[in-house]
Amino acid sequence: MYNDTAFPVPDLRIVALSPIRFVLALLVSSACIVAGIASELPHLLALLMFCAGVTGIVIVALVALRARIRVREHQVAMATLDSFIQHDAAPAFVTDETGAICTCNAAALRQHPQDGGDAQPLSTVLRGLFANPAAVLVRLQSQARTDGTAHEDVLTSRGHVRLSAQAIGDSGYLWRLHDIARSGQLSGPDQYRLPVLTVGRGGAILAMNQQARKLVGTQASSIDQIFRQAPRNNALNRVDGSDGPTDVAVARLGGPAGREDWLMVPVGESATGPAGLDTLPVPLVEVDADGRVVQANWLAAALLLMEPGEKVHIEDLMQGLSRPVTDWIRDAAHGLTSKNTEFLKLKRPEREVFVQGSLNRVGQGESARLVAVLNDATELKTLEAQFVQSQKMQAIGQLAGGVAHDFNNLLTAISGHCDLLLLRHDPGDQDYGDLVQIVQNANRAASLVGQLLAFSRKQTLRPESLDLRDTLADLTHLLNRLVGERVTLTLSHDPILKSIRADKRQLEQVLMNLVVNARDAMPDGGEIRIETEVVSLDEPLVRDRATVPPGEYVTLRVSDEGMGIGADKLTKVFEPFYTTKRTGEGTGLGLSTAYGIVKQSGGFIFVDSVEGQGTVFTLYFPSYKASSDAPEVPLPAEPAAAPRQGEGVVLLVEDEPPVRAFASRALRLRGYTVLEAESGEDALRQLEDPDLAVDVFVTDVVMPGLDGPSWVRKAMQNRPDVRVVFVSGYAEDAFGDNGPSLPNSVFLPKPFSLNQLTETVYQQLA
Repeated sequence: MYNDTAFPVPDLRIVALSPIRFVLALLVSSACIVAGIASELPHLLALLMFCAGVTGIVIVALVALRARIRVREHQVAMATLDSFIQHDAAPAFVTDETGAICTCNAAALRQHPQDGGDAQPLSTVLRGLFANPAAVLVRLQSQARTDGTAHEDVLTSRGHVRLSAQAIGDSGYLWRLHDIARSGQLSGPDQYRLPVLTVGRGGAILAMNQQARKLVGTQASSIDQIFRQAPRNNALNRVDGSDGPTDVAVARLGGPAGREDWLMVPVGESATGPAGLDTLPVPLVEVDADGRVVQANWLAAALLLMEPGEKVHIEDLMQGLSRPVTDWIRDAAHGLTSKNTEFLKLKRPEREVFVQGSLNRVGQGESARLVAVLNDATELKTLEAQFVQSQKMQAIGQLAGGVAHDFNNLLTAISGHCDLLLLRHDPGDQDYGDLVQIVQNANRAASLVGQLLAFSRKQTLRPESLDLRDTLADLTHLLNRLVGERVTLTLSHDPILKSIRADKRQLEQVLMNLVVNARDAMPDGGEIRIETEVVSLDEPLVRDRATVPPGEYVTLRVSDEGMGIGADKLTKVFEPFYTTKRTGEGTGLGLSTAYGIVKQSGGFIFVDSVEGQGTVFTLYFPSYKASSDAPEVPLPAEPAAAPRQGEGVVLLVEDEPPVRAFASRALRLRGYTVLEAESGEDALRQLEDPDLAVDVFVTDVVMPGLDGPSWVRKAMQNRPDVRVVFVSGYAEDAFGDNGPSLPNSVFLPKPFSLNQLTETVYQQLA
């Protein structure tokens, strides 16, 4: 080791005359000489000024020469020191008082490449070797300044390393990194006092130290022979030891060329034997009355991601769900509450981890301590969140369905009476345009109600076999108009794409919602990609609290290059009325509608996003193969544009007077005889007359008393040939076993127009 006696080095803090002071001193001295020669001052005064100037120049010259000598001495000393350490096999660095590297040897450059040049701090160079090198360097430098030398053994990713510091001069330090395993008698896992395995690729055990062989009881060749399950880093694992099953905490220390040293700490033991909280097989944390962590056992340190011996405040590790952690600790410390158990969320960046903590007071007065027993409650809180979300979605779905039903009744009356007014006005009338505007806005309101029903999964779908290539080809022109000129729309299809079964109109709405959201996320332009692919799942796919069963699926992926969605918002994007857009730019129903349609179609929808990089929505639809034994039922034909006249007797049953008034007038205008009833009971009373001939029942489904299907079933016992038209503001499949699935019946959703009602009745009588 080098020292001041064997290798004298001048003070590294060279004190040199600054250029500005040098010039100023020279100018002053020169001015004194000139004044002494050329001035008209008395002879004695002039002589004094001349002598002062000459003296100043001499002093400046001597100071400059001394500074030059000092700099030269420093350069020679550094060159000699540099040449001296170059032959050292261990990495060596010379730093100044601030820790900046002045020089280093070849071994240091080889093992610790430097990107910042000689002025790079030593703490930055050693950052990849072990954690928090700055604290170790400050501690050793302080000790070396006092004692002349200092060293400390550090556990690094490649084993134990001795870091030594040697003071040189008044402000320089020589640092050496000495690998203990290479020069000592111990190497590999034998250098540790705890059980250690050296593990290679594929889980092969390359070496075991004596403590590991004693723990396991044999020389194992694979980690499968030691651990019951795949071991988790920094977590509790079960080992089949020589004395029976043993719980150990595993810490992977890393290593070169695919080798790793696995440190195994038996629960209840440390490097020196049983001590404190480590004797208990549960995560335990001891805190004082102010919330500062006094100590934590191995299980708690692994759970909380704490460094051994780290002193932190409990509030930096976790947060309360019902109240702040500090309030919980304060109340428990002062005995203000009997409820000392809380659910807490750990502040971990990679995932959400919840714990259930129970505080127990130990001691009295100011010396009182609190011991927190922690239990991992992540699975419990996940199930709770799923249940709460399910209940919330069910409640919102019921609310949406009820609101939709009432709105559809109102819209039916509004649009229906507008249709009646339009029959009495020609296109040239001044009121005709206003009536058309009312009808159009009523249709827009009906579309919004349809989104509510889609979210609650209570809309009527007309599924058919679809090829996504054909669907997207038909929709491409509209999508290109939606995205505008600054956004590029790209389509990519799987060449062997399978068919799916879905409602084409609703699927188009899902695509438009996703594309519009992608466009809005890229105000400066970009690319939207729509990709289709056939995916086979051999095992269930678990994502976002949903499980996709094994099978063959057709995936539809819509990706953009936009602003992305924050991780805290991803779980809320499918909730109704939630939007990340500004007020007035979105209703918050687009993605909830898409979610409802996809789920009602038997599919799944997931979202992935990174802020600043873009968002990807992935839809899974089960592939569909039409059965030859069950040919697909074609969709009903669209109503003809021109209304057709009919004849027959229609029994109209509707509990809403405005809707009943409009439907009655519409049917009479088309030539039908209409009998009106305001309830199912009223309709049955009229049908008690055997001489009353009725051709069609037009009835609402949901009514006070007897609902539509119930009274129709009773009526058809005596009139089995009567045709039925069910109308409702709810969806066709929203009634379960009591739905309108009767012979000779059709369903007409509200709101309906005059032509739709009369055409449906005409088709039933045809």
